[in-house]
Order: sequence, then structure tokens, then C-alpha cells
Amino acid sequence: MFKSLKYIIISVILFHVFYSCEKEEFYNSIDANLKFSSDTVLFDTIFTTVGSSTQMLKVKNPYNKIIKISSIGLAGGETSPFRLNIDGYAGVRLQDIELREKDSLYIFVEITIDPTNSNLPLVVKDSIIFSFNDKEQDIKLIAFGQDVHKYGHEVIGSETWINDKPYLIYDTLVVDVNSTLTIEPGAILHFHKNSRLFVAGTIEANGTFDSPIVFQSDRLEDEYENIPGQWDGIWLMSGSKNNVFNYAEIKNAIIGIQVDTFANEINPTLLISNSRIENMTSTAIYAQGSTIKAYNNIISNCGQFGVALTIGGSYEFYHCTIGNYWGFSARSTSSLLINNYYIDINGTMHTRPLTKALFGNCIIYGNKTSEVYIDLHDNTELNYKFDHTLIKVDSDFSTSDPNHFENVITEYSPNFIDPYEGNFELDTLSAAKDFGKDEYGDLYRLDINLQNRTSDSGPDLGAFERVETP
Repeated sequence: MFKSLKYIIISVILFHVFYSCEKEEFYNSIDANLKFSSDTVLFDTIFTTVGSSTQMLKVKNPYNKIIKISSIGLAGGETSPFRLNIDGYAGVRLQDIELREKDSLYIFVEITIDPTNSNLPLVVKDSIIFSFNDKEQDIKLIAFGQDVHKYGHEVIGSETWINDKPYLIYDTLVVDVNSTLTIEPGAILHFHKNSRLFVAGTIEANGTFDSPIVFQSDRLEDEYENIPGQWDGIWLMSGSKNNVFNYAEIKNAIIGIQVDTFANEINPTLLISNSRIENMTSTAIYAQGSTIKAYNNIISNCGQFGVALTIGGSYEFYHCTIGNYWGFSARSTSSLLINNYYIDINGTMHTRPLTKALFGNCIIYGNKTSEVYIDLHDNTELNYKFDHTLIKVDSDFSTSDPNHFENVITEYSPNFIDPYEGNFELDTLSAAKDFGKDEYGDLYRLDINLQNRTSDSGPDLGAFERVETP
């Protein structure tokens, strides 16, 4: 009896096994087509020798039966610059894949382009071939490549960087003492993650309105366009001098420009003009007892300070717009910090003279209640002044001392056109219109867009002069 029962159970199991096998039929129709998330996998500019970001392709079986894919592979095979990872399998080709009914698989694509010594962008193409049911479907792979001047983990002497092809800084680059790095208009500098430019000597980045000099990360995909913290920043080291940034764009770093101690009012450590410093995780301009002269600059959207002037020093800012509308996380700091001291590792406070901190015809605003923080100890020289400047401060902030505040607007917004989209031009009803001091307007007659500040009833505050059209 038990023997008969055993045979019955085995028969039932075998029946279910064979029945299941018969149920798992493949869809063999020549009319079957796989569905793809895109018909082209496109890579924006990829620098030679540097791997790309990863792009994803989703492949779906839309049918109620299994499709057996005999192979998925790169048309270029082993010689292709592209690389595939197909559901965890890395290689140029994978065979005999059973894609179950209504199921999907994921293919991840990367590329590395060999140098071509070409100043012009190049296009690299391949395709992914899907073979099944005696037919083929393909997905195009397209990457735009660019050869670069590559620097990394080295010290350079005096050099001139021209506008022929981009410069890629990989890791650390130091401009040596008594050396000058001259950067010509239109040059573009890309920095890899955790990379920084140290300047022990001098940097002269003198761009033009039509050909600004750009300092940015090496991630050029659209989703990285305004992401801060992609590289470390520019550090003007102690002893560095006569540094010039004119028509420069510095963006998406941790600290835009850090300026170390070297007080010299005749020859500023940093002269920066007609420039934009934006989207910093920490601070756009971080000065430590140094000397800075700045005019016609837009300093915006930083996780901490737009401008931090610390440990005293000498600073002049004219027609600058400091607008902090940081939106990536909660910001507890003001757009502008001024202090004249530091505390050493033993807890001892050291003060240094603040010989000058002048803000003339400027705007200092943002999305916090107060955007100016003055933290000074009065046992040393304290010279700071806001002259014909619009600032955002809370009700406890006093602007009654004429030695420090002259014709300051605190009760009105500057009415930027769209600060959250980076547009800090003034609306027609802005309180900053025509409010500027003529003396500063005459010194800097052209705004950042080359508009004349002296052509109407008065210069506007900030970097932009609004010109009304009839």
C-alpha cells in the first residue's frame, strides 16, 4: 500500500513538473519587440582618459510570455570604448537571457575615451545589439568627447593657459612661489572631485565680457549644473599676491576663493571684478586678515556665508550683489560676516586690526531674517562702513551710527527679478534703483553687463544697472 502511495506521489510531482515546463512557453513571434526606456544612450562631454558617469537603459518584455534573448552585446565588441553591466554581469556581451513576462532588466553603460590630441570635440558612437527570434533591435550609444590639458598632484612655475581646449585639474595643483599662472580669456578649467587650486605665487585670470574664464567641476551632465560641493575651490595661500580675477565664473565648489593673510593695501592680495561666484557648499569668498578689492560681482547661493571677512584685514566692495537664497538645506549663517579675531588651540583670543571694510553701492540680501553679522572686539582698530547700500537686517540691528552706516536701506527688498534662478537684475520698482552714490558710480561707470551707470538720474545699487526700455 505504501509502495503504491509512493508511486502516486511521484506521478503527481512529475505531472506538475512537466505541466509547468509546458506552461513556460517562449514568445517566438518575429513581430515581438522589446521596449526600451530610450532609443539612444547619450553622454554629454566626456574628457579623454577620464571615465564617464553611468547611464542606465531599461529593457522591458511587454508580453505575457517569456522572451529568450540569444545575446545582448556591443556592436564594437572588445574594441568599443563603452562598457556594459547587464543585471550585474560586466562585459561586452551576454548570451541566453530569459526575460520573463512583463519583466525588465537594467543595463548600465560607461565610457572612457582615448586622447586624440584634438582641440575640437569628437563624437564616439556604438550600439547595443539585442538578438532574439531571428531578428535584432539596437540602441544607439553616443558620447561627445573632448581632449584636455590634464594636470594633477603637481607644482607648476610660470605658465600661460590659452583658450584652445579645456584644462582638467585632477587632485591638487600648486602655483609655485614667485610664479604667475596667466589664464587667457575664454579658457575653461574643470576640477575633479576633491581637487583644489593652490596659489603660492600669483594668478591672473583676466577674462572679458564676451569670453569669461570658467572654473567649474568636471561633471557636465545637466543634473550637475547647479550642484554645490563638486570640487574644493581656489586657495590663495599666505604670501600670495597681486591675484586678479576679472570676468570669471567660479561655481559649484566648497569654498570659491579662500584668501589667506597677507595685508598690503597698496597691492591687494585679491582684485576681483565683473565675476560670478555661485553655489558653494560653504563660502564664496573666505578672507583671513587679507586685502581684497572687489567691484561688479555677483556672489550668491552658499550654504554658509557669501562673504566671510575674518581676522581683520582691509576690504573694499563696490557695486557688488551678495544674494544668498541657498535652498539645499537649512542655513544658520548670514550672507556677510565681519570679524577681527581668532581663538587659538589653547582657547586664547587674538585680535587684529580691521583697517577697512567698506561696502559702497552694494546689495546684501537673502532668504534669512538678517544677512549681516558683525562680530568685532573693540581692543583694536575697527573701521567698517556701509555707504549707500541696501542690507537685510532684523529689528535688533542698529544702523544709527553715522561712522558705520550712511544712507543705508533696510526696510525694502531689492526686488531681484528671480534670485532662485540666479537672476539678480533689478525689477523696475526696486528701491535700489538710482540710489547709489555718484562717486562710486563714476569710479565704475560700466556694470557687469557693460551698461553705463551715469546715463540716468543715479547709479543703481549692486552689480546690475537697470536700463528702462521705452
